[in-house]
Amino acid sequence: MTGARRRERWREGWRELRRYPSALLGLAIIAALVALALATPIAIPYGEALAKWRGSEAWQRNPVNAAPVWLDRLTGGDAPRTLVIESETATVEERAFAGGRRLRIPLAFDFEAGGFPSELNLFLRAPGHAQPPFARLTWLTPDGRELALGGYRIGPRERISLSQDRALERRLGGLVPHIGLLAEPGGAAAPDAEPRVLPGRYTLRLDVLVFDEAAAFDAELVLYGRVHGIAGTDHQRRDLSLALMWGTPVALAFGLLAAVGTTVTTLVIAAVGVWYRGWVDATIQRLTEINMILPILPILVMVGTLYSTSIWLMLGVVVVLGIFSAGIKMYRAMLLPIREAPYIEAAQAYGASNSRIVLRYLIPRILPVLIPTFVTLIPTFVFLEASLAVLGLGDPLLPTWGKVLNDAQSQSALYNGYYYWVVSPAVLLMLTGLGFAMLGFALDRVFNPRLRSL
Repeated sequence: MTGARRRERWREGWRELRRYPSALLGLAIIAALVALALATPIAIPYGEALAKWRGSEAWQRNPVNAAPVWLDRLTGGDAPRTLVIESETATVEERAFAGGRRLRIPLAFDFEAGGFPSELNLFLRAPGHAQPPFARLTWLTPDGRELALGGYRIGPRERISLSQDRALERRLGGLVPHIGLLAEPGGAAAPDAEPRVLPGRYTLRLDVLVFDEAAAFDAELVLYGRVHGIAGTDHQRRDLSLALMWGTPVALAFGLLAAVGTTVTTLVIAAVGVWYRGWVDATIQRLTEINMILPILPILVMVGTLYSTSIWLMLGVVVVLGIFSAGIKMYRAMLLPIREAPYIEAAQAYGASNSRIVLRYLIPRILPVLIPTFVTLIPTFVFLEASLAVLGLGDPLLPTWGKVLNDAQSQSALYNGYYYWVVSPAVLLMLTGLGFAMLGFALDRVFNPRLRSL
């Protein structure tokens, strides 16, 4: 077939495919997933993604179990976002005394949200001090009240969790500090009254005694919001958008490699058996029948439990178990009449080798049937990888959709109302299956004219 003829056939196939809106929608979904898969390693390199997913200091400024921002806005809420107030932007008053310095650091911020923050932490850094600094904290409210929060000896890296200060909670009338410190006065006195936010400008004032003139001192106040980012956070403060993004190339690569490995090898083995017949075909058929009764998922569970949960090992096992699948019998039934075709006898007459006949004359005749099967097979392996991860047998290093679902299951996300934690990866899995399924069914109609009237 000439190049011009081949291009013309491709153009005819594309024109035929455009007749099916489902195919165009499927192509759009697949294109979006592929674009996300290609952009993800550029936006978040592989090593950085693994380091962050294992847990790092990058997440300590994120709230725990925070819903996506868009979900709160969609429901008409006004939940607070995370506020970070750093001493570098504050106007620091400094006075010297015999043996050190006295610093006054006002960490001021405006709070106008419709709800209370989920947590309140103060991060202090005092590296290189021979004698630890001492800090006294005072909370200033918009209505002029001053609340003493106590004094602390400061190490090189200190984290003061004001939300867990039980003594402060008792002083606030039983309200947890991240609510009581920002509530209207008198709300704690009425047990049945719901505390309300007092909007305005708040200040956490740090009066610090530093005994080393050369050493640095930094402070950072974090008011953790109840919503965060486009995908929310999990129980380890990790941004779920990282796993949703990196889960896309992992899922598509696993599904594509597994589909290619199983489909191509199955087709070649079926063609070899049909051509050589005899004991070769009989051996292939017996191996296929044995393999057909082997349950693939329990075998993968056993491999993951007893040996390793590496995604590449799982991929290899899937390909090996998929080689002698039921597809061999289907391809064999299609190849048997082709073997007796006149052009095969002509090829033998002019001296074509066995390998040439198998690869150039037998296999290409059934490729149109193979393409729809191949497309619809990809999401099958995507769901298989996610299923293994949900069962706790996913790769522990990789952030994937299945791993997100497994974490959500272990933390009872649905019971606790964190629906976003389950819905986001589930929607991506369903979109993947829907896109490939719609395209595969349309391709089946294009390549099999008998289905066009159905």
